[in-house]
Amino acid sequence: MQDVATLDRRFRSADVTFTAGPGDLGPVAEIANRHAAATVALHGAHVMAFQPHGQRPVLWMSPQSAFRPDKAMRGGIPVCWPWFADHPTDPRKPPHGFVRAAAWEVVATEPGEEGATRIRFRIADDEATCALWPHRFELELVVSVGTALGVDLVICNIGEAPFTSGGALHSYFAVGNVEEVRIHGLEGCAYIDKVDHLARKTQDGAVRIAGETDRVYVDTTSECVIDDPGWHRRIRIAKAGSRSTVVWNPWREKAASMSDVGADAYTGMVCVETANAGDDVVSIPPSGEHVLRTSISVES
Repeated sequence: MQDVATLDRRFRSADVTFTAGPGDLGPVAEIANRHAAATVALHGAHVMAFQPHGQRPVLWMSPQSAFRPDKAMRGGIPVCWPWFADHPTDPRKPPHGFVRAAAWEVVATEPGEEGATRIRFRIADDEATCALWPHRFELELVVSVGTALGVDLVICNIGEAPFTSGGALHSYFAVGNVEEVRIHGLEGCAYIDKVDHLARKTQDGAVRIAGETDRVYVDTTSECVIDDPGWHRRIRIAKAGSRSTVVWNPWREKAASMSDVGADAYTGMVCVETANAGDDVVSIPPSGEHVLRTSISVES
């Protein structure tokens, strides 16, 4: 992994500095411009924080998250790839793929449009990834921090055969009280209820969280809006390159069993994830690419 001194020498700018992350996490990029502040770790190219000026934090990060180079973090925006959830045929392989706990490299920092700041991360196949998934690839994660947070996962097939992949930008959002929020944009959508033996159901009205929730909404490209009356704001989640949206909250009992969450933390978060999940996987030919994109903004 690139060290802080090297990162500062090559990529520091007026809006971007590098420092040591919490625990044994390694370096993080700190972005601060006239619109917002954000933190992105090289470990997993993981967006840990995004906070427009004058707003509460938009992303939820568990205070009990493991900040170690061999573990994925709990919260923020983990990059799940090349599969979502458990591996479809081999449960011994890491859930949500292998890039969220891997070391990425910074390749550029640059100004974006209308005062935004962009930072680009890269990872490619190596001997360790080929042992888990036998394909040649290059990923780029482009994070844009401005009035909105933009995250683009650019998946490139640099091999000689096509491959199929799933994945997600597994976004955790901070809310005042999850029982009070309403999630709009999925009304009338079919979904797979993973809490109810994969039963297929149809969403009636806005999504409300009143118990353990783990749903894959299918055939949807819609923007979602988290209406949070407790914090008097709405979070808008737009997307592209995705026909599935995942909504997740572990609720009390499951959260208590998770060492990196804790019994009461579930009340302050909800996941609304831009995904290629379930049947929504992507086939990429040699020299082809696919872009999974989310754009997150806040309004009072």
